[in-house]
Amino acid sequence: MKRTVLIAVLILSAWAPSRADEGMWLPALISRRIDDMGAKGAHLSAEDIYSINRASLKDAVVLFGSGCTGELVSDSGLLLTNHHCGYSFIQRHSSVEHDYLKDGFWAGCRRDELPNPGLTVSFLERMEDVTAAVLAGYDESMPEAARDSIVARNSAALIKHASDPSKGVKARVEALYYANQYYLFVYRVYRDVRLVGAPPSSIGKFGGDTDNWMWPRHTGDFSIFRIYADADNNPADYSPENVPYVPRKFFRINRGGVKDGDFTLVYGCPGSTREYVMSEEVRYIGEVSDPRKIALRTLRLDIQKKYMAQSQAVRIQYSSKNANVANAWKKWQGESGGIRRLGTVAAKQEYERRFEQWAKGTRYEGLMARLGALYARREPYYLAYEYLNETVRSIEILRFASGVRTALKAGRPVQGLADSFFKDYFQPIDEETFAALMNAFGKDMPEDFQPEYFKRKLASYGSIEAWRDDLFARTLFTDRARVCALDSPEGLSGDPALEMFDAFDSWYTQSLLPVIRDVAKELKQANREYMKAQMEFEPQKEFYPDANLTLRVAYGKVAGYSPADAVQYAPVSTLKGIMEKDNPDVFDYDVPQALRDIYAAGGCENQPVCFLATNHTSGGNSGSPVLDADGNLVGINFDRVWEGTMSDLVFDPDYCRNISLDIRYLLFVVERIGGAAWLLDEMVFTY
Repeated sequence: MKRTVLIAVLILSAWAPSRADEGMWLPALISRRIDDMGAKGAHLSAEDIYSINRASLKDAVVLFGSGCTGELVSDSGLLLTNHHCGYSFIQRHSSVEHDYLKDGFWAGCRRDELPNPGLTVSFLERMEDVTAAVLAGYDESMPEAARDSIVARNSAALIKHASDPSKGVKARVEALYYANQYYLFVYRVYRDVRLVGAPPSSIGKFGGDTDNWMWPRHTGDFSIFRIYADADNNPADYSPENVPYVPRKFFRINRGGVKDGDFTLVYGCPGSTREYVMSEEVRYIGEVSDPRKIALRTLRLDIQKKYMAQSQAVRIQYSSKNANVANAWKKWQGESGGIRRLGTVAAKQEYERRFEQWAKGTRYEGLMARLGALYARREPYYLAYEYLNETVRSIEILRFASGVRTALKAGRPVQGLADSFFKDYFQPIDEETFAALMNAFGKDMPEDFQPEYFKRKLASYGSIEAWRDDLFARTLFTDRARVCALDSPEGLSGDPALEMFDAFDSWYTQSLLPVIRDVAKELKQANREYMKAQMEFEPQKEFYPDANLTLRVAYGKVAGYSPADAVQYAPVSTLKGIMEKDNPDVFDYDVPQALRDIYAAGGCENQPVCFLATNHTSGGNSGSPVLDADGNLVGINFDRVWEGTMSDLVFDPDYCRNISLDIRYLLFVVERIGGAAWLLDEMVFTY
């Protein structure tokens, strides 16, 4: 009875009238949003967006790899996603002789398309509310451990029943609303995905770290892949005999483009948001965690960039690594700044004061105090854990040493692991990074939160630099030949790289993890209660589920914004802006000569490049299709504006904007830069 009432509260509150363009909506329940979407300009029905009975827009959207989104644009499995989503695969095919990162890659025909072992794309076949089945046998009087056991057992049974590995069908049960609700997601996973085309990085990453998260943006952030299947259109491992996948649905492309005020719909897999946490969590993120991590990553980035600027080979080796480090680094800057600007902590504290007044005399009385005490207990331990990740676990040679030992213990050969590591490893970067990060660890971590091993080593060597020099001189993991000669883990125990990794790992396991784990268990239960309580406290408020890399719909409109006094950004950037930034002396702004020549010939200065909209997006939405009012493709989402990156915690309609590649620029680059017009012949256009 209590569960039935809770589910009713969840449904009623989750589908209350929306505020601005905030929200990441479950496609299976989109019928409850369709009137609001129509009022904002959409011409789509709920069945157009999500259906299990006929082809719908969901059938043209995939989870690309394990953290991006992609979309189908032809009846032959042609797939678009972001350049940064395909970046690591483009890099794997690159070398000094064939620098596809720098020069781009364009298959001349299907025979030239390049396989990518390990890359998968996952189509959502259906989603289903399974809350009652997951909680079957549970009573609120039971302890939390019993609940966890019941949820795990029931979820496993649901997953087993829904999965069919022989046909590539996999299932997951995901908790929504802090485990007040559960959904089953069933996917069909394709394993043969080939690289078809990618622009040169001077287009695909134009602006680089300088423009990352910023507007105006002029980045041609796309790459093109193709899905292959067996003769029956089913998932299969790579084989030359496989054929292009035939989708149930693919997107038509609107060559007419977008203009200010147009309706937009983003259909993708946002990764993680925390819209409903209490003020102490937001304070920790904005005032403690983000600033500390920004400082540590600045050290790493400065070292990498110094050496990358000196060598093309090192630039290729570290391009993907550098981009991965920089992405969160800049996002955290915008996030912490947005939290301060909006006064989010104070606003949540005021909300919590009102909540506490309402909660008096109810089962929720004292809940805020309990949550606050848990966060206070966790903070120093969790900060030490984050420092461990950003320092010791960011030193490449230590991670490699641990990976080799793991492979040897499992009886796996290590040559492939070694080949992959040394292909993209430059020891001077790692040595300088070691010194910078471990000095920061010693300076920033309170003595009570420093491992005894660290203190002993520092006392023994006298400096981090001396410790580093000895470690790199003695470890065998800097020598590819010695690593490849290993056939068992015997004799590795004395290696200084493994010794250091193990010492810090033991410190984490023995000193940090027990507290973090215990607090996490209590926080899990307390946050579940708090989520339920918030819905009862404000039953008319909109409560969409936090993102968790499952398929969602977000909708809004094309719109600019004003980030500061007397500054107003237009919502569309053009090729003219690229040429205004063009500078051969600055790596991020050195455009291809072919693009300069096309521009100099005239007639394309107003070619649209990117646009802004008010859709609520997050990490994981990279590569998501941006659709017009009729469900036609007008863009590919790839970023948010820097001032709005706090949208994972709080959405501000004045600042939160998603940045998308205008599909017209993709077509322009494919045809006029890539010379791959044959790909356009596969697509279907509307105007």
